[in-house]
Amino acid sequence: MTQKPIRVLAIANQKGGVGKTTTAINLGTALAAAGSKVVLFDIDPQGNASTGLGIARADRSVGAYQVLLGEARIDQCLARTSVPGLSVVAADPDLAGAEIELSQAPRRNFRLRDAIDALGRDPTARPDFVLVDCPPSLTLLTINALAAAQGVVVPLQCEFFALEGLSQLLRTIELVRGSLNPNLDVHGVVLTMHDRRTNLTEQVEADVRSHLGAKVFDTVIPRNVRVSEAPSFGKPVLLYDHTCAASDAYIRLAREVLQRERAAA
Repeated sequence: MTQKPIRVLAIANQKGGVGKTTTAINLGTALAAAGSKVVLFDIDPQGNASTGLGIARADRSVGAYQVLLGEARIDQCLARTSVPGLSVVAADPDLAGAEIELSQAPRRNFRLRDAIDALGRDPTARPDFVLVDCPPSLTLLTINALAAAQGVVVPLQCEFFALEGLSQLLRTIELVRGSLNPNLDVHGVVLTMHDRRTNLTEQVEADVRSHLGAKVFDTVIPRNVRVSEAPSFGKPVLLYDHTCAASDAYIRLAREVLQRERAAA
């Protein structure tokens, strides 16, 4: 029987500070809690997703850098987390050097896609999802993520300048679709740091939903201090405080992601 392909979702926004890494960590956790086998590939040299899942700097001797340079396979770099079913391919500052080292390499835009394809050929190691936490900029690392993904999950902070970042990302997705990956699509836009007490939040939400319609997830991620506290303990907010509003929101977001996956299939 032919196995279904690994679903690869890039968590991306070219603007920083929009909740991208927080979404990657907690969406991955919620998908794993729902029974999926998930790999979070941290392709951001800052390595915040790795830190937020409790992977110490000393435990990152092999990770995303070695995978992209062809020095290791993904299954050789998986770091276990406190979340059953969720593993991490960790990042560290050396990953910033991959930009230069890959610039003249063959298939430089497809290193991550090739590595995920190789992972998919091993039935014992293949996950259901690979989530790729991208840098907050358009770099060769981001292009690798978009070339490997079938869908992009776009965290969008509810503020005016975030709308500019969204329009830039949508243009980038169109360019990548036309030149590198015709299967790439916007899986969904998730509104983050949502505060219904402010008129700006309501206005941004209305603008985004009017322009993108069903592409915007019904679930919104509320502004919540527990989300900010959790990374300092190396935990997703779903483990740090499973009763808070943000934890409930990420569980509902994971359900929406799975529903869209079933509808697409």
